Amino acid sequence: MISLLEAAKAIQQFEKDSLTDQISNIEYELAGSDSNTCQSKYPSLGITSNLLESAIAFKRIAGQVNVLIHSTGILLALPQILENGEVIEYLSLGAGNTGRPFDLETNHRIAEFKFIQWQGGAESIRQNSLFKDFFLLAEYETTKQKYLYVLGKKHPLKFLRSGRSLESIMSRNSKLWVDFQERYGNQYKKVGEYFEHRKSLVQLIDIMEIIPQFGNDTIFESDIPE
Repeated sequence: MISLLEAAKAIQQFEKDSLTDQISNIEYELAGSDSNTCQSKYPSLGITSNLLESAIAFKRIAGQVNVLIHSTGILLALPQILENGEVIEYLSLGAGNTGRPFDLETNHRIAEFKFIQWQGGAESIRQNSLFKDFFLLAEYETTKQKYLYVLGKKHPLKFLRSGRSLESIMSRNSKLWVDFQERYGNQYKKVGEYFEHRKSLVQLIDIMEIIPQFGNDTIFESDIPE
């Protein structure tokens, strides 16, 4: 199996200064080519089976990188957010909270972390995931403080105050929808209506104010199924 270092070197050699420019050049070079001509041009263009293997190697570890961003982000945040006398009861650092309700629980708080960089467009998957975390935090029976850490508050707050249908948000999560219906029935139709009702229970915190590295536009966590 090709090593990560070998894969990185192969991809870097292929893309040169810009992958977009390289792809554009290949499109130009192959215009009008037949099967034989394509094959003869591939070596000079850097098109090899090794390049494909290298790309597959990076694709294979993509999920692991997401988990690494999530876990390291939480770990670096802990010394900044834990108060005097606050003790960790459990951490859930992987993708999802397998067997545990939240990413973090201490003797003072419960918390979820969303290291996802919002783009401000149609982001239904991210919105659905954010609402789920907000709802589970808000409805969890505890006297502890509740925190939802996000990358920037502008877009998450805009969504939480929006008129998007709650049924649409939970359409692919039947368990969550049943839970919501059992609690509220048809009392709320829009996400903004529910948020207004429960917003005082969950503190929305911008993690970029705690970990400056997340202010880099090139660093973000992909959407991880939960």
